[in-house]
Amino acid sequence: ARKRLKPLRTVVAWRGRAEWDQVMVGLYCGDSRLQQEALDRVSAWKSRYGPKMPLAVDCTAELIRCKVLDSSGRLKSHELILSYGLALVRFVNLITERKQKMVSIPLRQLAREVDIPIWVVDLRHELTHGKLPRLALCRKGCDVVLDWLRKTYWSRQLGNNLCEESEDEEEEQEEVEANAELDNDAWE
Repeated sequence: ARKRLKPLRTVVAWRGRAEWDQVMVGLYCGDSRLQQEALDRVSAWKSRYGPKMPLAVDCTAELIRCKVLDSSGRLKSHELILSYGLALVRFVNLITERKQKMVSIPLRQLAREVDIPIWVVDLRHELTHGKLPRLALCRKGCDVVLDWLRKTYWSRQLGNNLCEESEDEEEEQEEVEANAELDNDAWE
C-alpha cells in the first residue's frame, strides 16, 4: 500500500489562519484605528517575508494607508492625490507587469484580461503622463481597486467566508499557505 505523502509546508510571514483573517478584516473594516493595526501587522509580515510578500497584500496595504492618511486630515489635497496616485500607478504596473511578454502588450488589454476597469488604467495614465486628476477620482479609483483586490485575492484566500470558523483550522492554513505561494503568479 502506498503511503500518502504529506504536502510540503510553505513558510509564510503570518502566524496562522486567525492572524491572516484578522488582518484582512482589519484592512477592510473602515475603522482607521483597526486599519492602522492591520497595516502594522502587514509591515511586520513584510519585514519577515521581504520580496516574497504577495503583491496583492502589498498593494492592499498601500491603498489602505492612503485611506488612513486621508481620514486623518494631516495631508493637503495635493499630497493626497500624489499618495493615492503612487499607490494606484504601482497597483496597475505590478498586476500587468508579469503578463508582459517580450512584445509589449497595451495596458488596457491586460487590464481587460484580469477584469480591471479600463478607466482605472486611464487614471493611471493621467497620473503618470498627464495632468493630475481630482482627489475625488483618486479616492474612487482606490475604492474600486480595493474592491477588486478583495474579490480577486482576499476572498479567494479565505474561501469567500469571513465569518465562519472551520473545524479543521490546520487544513485551512495549509490551503492559505499554498495559495500564498502561488498568488504572485496566479492572481495577476
